[in-house]
Amino acid sequence: MSTEDEQAKAVSEDEISEIPETGSPEIGENEQDGSGAMIILFFILGFVASLIVGWIIFPKLLYSQKQQPVAFNHAMHNELVDEGCESCHFFREDGSYSGVPKLAQCIDCHEEVQGESEAEEYFVTEYVQKEREVPWLIYAKQPPCVFFSHVAHVKKGDMDCVTCHGNIGESESLRVYEENRISGYSRDIWGSNIGGFKKNSWDRMKMDDCAECHRKENVNQGSVQTEKGACFVCHR
Repeated sequence: MSTEDEQAKAVSEDEISEIPETGSPEIGENEQDGSGAMIILFFILGFVASLIVGWIIFPKLLYSQKQQPVAFNHAMHNELVDEGCESCHFFREDGSYSGVPKLAQCIDCHEEVQGESEAEEYFVTEYVQKEREVPWLIYAKQPPCVFFSHVAHVKKGDMDCVTCHGNIGESESLRVYEENRISGYSRDIWGSNIGGFKKNSWDRMKMDDCAECHRKENVNQGSVQTEKGACFVCHR
């Protein structure tokens, strides 16, 4: 072999040795495992963030909080009146229900300031003396399309007020009123749980809750029946 051939062979061997090696299969698998772990991590973080936004932040943005115009102590009033809840919440002669007390029902006891309570003084000076009705915020206000009869449930159905309204008669202060910014209705209709879950019968006042109670009590709901009862009994 000539000297030139030996030099050419040496050069080709050097060139081959300088060619970079491609990644081994082991390195490729490690990179794929790392990418998969990052995708799973981002999915978990996104899922947790969605839960926080949907279950915590969104409800706070959806509902505005309002205080009742006058502080009211149900427990104290129940001790002072003769007929308990019916002293303020009663059935009229025509069968309709007086759910929200009018000023005329309060004047007999509050014509003048009783005690030293700031709330009492405010109520007398701003509403009684000025003969202004108190603009109470109604927790249980239903949409106009819903017809609800208290006499049918309380008198004929022999239902206790606690079933729908809870133990509000034992409360010493009125809780914050939460109003849906879109619909304008109280959060009590949907319920405090954004997922619609409930523990007590008074936790929410949706149509499903009424239908569930009607089915449970085997209530005759008219001739037009659906899986949830007669729609036209409550919706006009």
